[in-house]
Amino acid sequence: MRLNGKNMIVTGGASGIGLATVRRCLREGANLVLSDLENSDGEAIARELAREAGGVNRCLFIACDVTSTEQVDALVEESAARLGSVDVVFSNAGIGGMGPVETTSDTDYLRVIDINLNGVFRVARAALRQMYRQGSGSLVNCASILGTLGQSGTVAYSAAKGGVVNMTRTLALEAAPRGVRVNSIGPGYIDTPLLQGMSPEAREGLVRLHPIGRLGRDEEVANAVLFLASDEASFVSGAYLLVDGGYAAGKA
Repeated sequence: MRLNGKNMIVTGGASGIGLATVRRCLREGANLVLSDLENSDGEAIARELAREAGGVNRCLFIACDVTSTEQVDALVEESAARLGSVDVVFSNAGIGGMGPVETTSDTDYLRVIDINLNGVFRVARAALRQMYRQGSGSLVNCASILGTLGQSGTVAYSAAKGGVVNMTRTLALEAAPRGVRVNSIGPGYIDTPLLQGMSPEAREGLVRLHPIGRLGRDEEVANAVLFLASDEASFVSGAYLLVDGGYAAGKA
């Protein structure tokens, strides 16, 4: 198994890409800390996954709001204390954000930035402190195709995801001499709860953006995270791995 005995944290782990990654990495032998907001379904999900995996410590729930430095630091500290180490972190917590710039309020803009960019920073800082103490680790940040491509109506989201991509590169340079790898993934439009409620016409418009001819599946992103987390990617750091059905291939 590709993550046998590794201890891993997934933020935003109660749904979508995060939950798919938790499930995939459990199958590959990792011990998981599924982290999400206190009012999420994370605790019940983690309890059921632990039962299926055959041990209470196979999947733990620790609540965390990534806008809180105190909660993020506590998440990593408690995970290390309960599992013995933090070998992998998938920094996945995030929200969407749509609207033209002229109607985007400071409050809405800053909320997206605080969760999608500053939250990734807080998780990275706490994770790298722990990994530096260990002398090893793998950090994977969830960016987006909009980390390098523009799209109208996504000013806050695109700014945040662009920051994640370049933050990842910078962290990879800092972390490499300390035995830690840092990478990011760039999903295209993935068929997750974030897209629920769209009209058929809007959904079809998203499908047409992808040369493969469909939206992505959350497990397909999870497979990419698994690769970057595993020792199979031992010479990969600072990468931005697109999982986008060809979306970006024809873009300048």
